[in-house]
Amino acid sequence: MGNLVNLLQNYPVTKRDTQSRAAEKTEEDRQIARQFGKEFFDGERRTGYGGFNYMPRFWQPVAPTFQDYYNLKAGMKVLDIGCAKGFMVYDFMQLIPGLDIQGIDISDYAIQNAKPEVKDRVQVANATQLPFPDNEFDLVISINTLHNLEGQDLDQAFQEVNRVSKGNAFITVDAYNTEEEKESMFAWNLTAKTILSAQDWIKYFEKVNYKGDYYWFIP
Repeated sequence: MGNLVNLLQNYPVTKRDTQSRAAEKTEEDRQIARQFGKEFFDGERRTGYGGFNYMPRFWQPVAPTFQDYYNLKAGMKVLDIGCAKGFMVYDFMQLIPGLDIQGIDISDYAIQNAKPEVKDRVQVANATQLPFPDNEFDLVISINTLHNLEGQDLDQAFQEVNRVSKGNAFITVDAYNTEEEKESMFAWNLTAKTILSAQDWIKYFEKVNYKGDYYWFIP
């Protein structure tokens, strides 16, 4: 297993009102969100982002942290699992010209509405069956995506990360350390099907032999 490291330290953080969100969200909203269609990305706020548009302030400050930590250079290959409309892919491209970065997402809608500059770099695919050869990527990234799976599908996704990576990977998943954080996490959650304590995630990583780095999303 790799290291617990916060590579999203420069991602803008806003104060989240988890109690209000819990009161607003219904199980029907979660079912709609988990279809990852227009309603999730560009529909009402209760079923997702409420408008998913490119804003450089999000990933531009984050990309250099990954560049420095993994010594990313032109010619290296990077995969973003759960790339949505390809915003992070775009910012990596701008930071490191010549970087071969690709993205996959389960959402047809997101890929169809991807940023024009990345259309040839992103495709619809499932994390449980990545359409790439073994040891294809110098780095595999997945931000708040794999926890949307459960059971055997989740196991398979982690096996796929191990398979296509040459060794380096970084994932973030929903987690909690205290009962208060657990309550907030379940109140905030819209799409995740697997939410564990940080310690239970570490045990899970060991079980599936996940070899990469990791960090937690805690609202």
